[in-house]
Amino acid sequence: MTVLITGAGGMMGSHLAELLLSDGDDVIPTSLHPTIDLSTVDPAVRFRELDVLDRQAVTASIAEHRPTVIHHLAAQSLPTVSWSDPWTTMRVNSEGTINVFEGVLDVRRQDPAYDPTVVVACSSAEYGASLTPTNVPVTEDTPLLPLHPYGVSKVSQDLLAYQYHANHGIRAVRARIFNCTGPRKRNDVVSDFGRAVVRALHEGTPVRHGNLETQRAIIDVRDMVRALRDLSLAGHPGEVYNICADGAHRISEVLEMYFRAAGQTLATAVDPALLRPSDEAIIFGDTSKIRSHTGWRPEIALETTVADVLAFEEDQYARGVR
Repeated sequence: MTVLITGAGGMMGSHLAELLLSDGDDVIPTSLHPTIDLSTVDPAVRFRELDVLDRQAVTASIAEHRPTVIHHLAAQSLPTVSWSDPWTTMRVNSEGTINVFEGVLDVRRQDPAYDPTVVVACSSAEYGASLTPTNVPVTEDTPLLPLHPYGVSKVSQDLLAYQYHANHGIRAVRARIFNCTGPRKRNDVVSDFGRAVVRALHEGTPVRHGNLETQRAIIDVRDMVRALRDLSLAGHPGEVYNICADGAHRISEVLEMYFRAAGQTLATAVDPALLRPSDEAIIFGDTSKIRSHTGWRPEIALETTVADVLAFEEDQYARGVR
């Protein structure tokens, strides 16, 4: 297949590009402002610049390549940034999604037979206040009550995908992605802990942290990209799917996993900058639907993910990447 990926310069997009290349697909990985160290990506992944806010450029890319599948991952993806810059968050995530779907419609006007599958990377942040200890694991029918601008922007993406399917027949599949991490990730608790532990081991600094009592179901990126691929092949157009790990862990448990991987317990300190105005007590989703429709299931234990992230961050530190 020919597969266009927006946001391929992120942790998830880069791993997806590598997976699809290994499957033998013709992959067009696009990015504007990469959030990862591109030198850590397989050189066979040849990145191309694409701004999803440039409607003409998006349409031109779709018209040129006529992708069989479009994985729309490009986004302002940090809840913390969305507090300080809700304008950019909403514009990139909502308008960028509109441009992808309008690009498909523009190409279809010239070629009525053009009928790609569009997998849109949505988020568990859409559930927000619905994520309570008595209400998890949440199903796809759970009310969407986002608690930050990022979550609101993801609801917008989600519903845009639905309406373009309902009104225009585009084969849109919505993937509600829960906490996902792995090598190359930046600005989440697992990668933050990984870098902090490496600095603590080499420099003696404490491991700074925010709220350790929240619970998260954290899935490995390699399981996540398999799910995205499987949804592009077997997901039902118009449907929405949770993609999540099998169980939730307290953040304090994740820190303990790092200490075990490092072989020692390290000094810690609370960092007020890591405390959010509001924080879901638990984020955990039911994955019965994606398992039923595609046969996918997560395979990589969080302990393995933590060890792999620590090894990655050790390598980055040795290379002088701070």
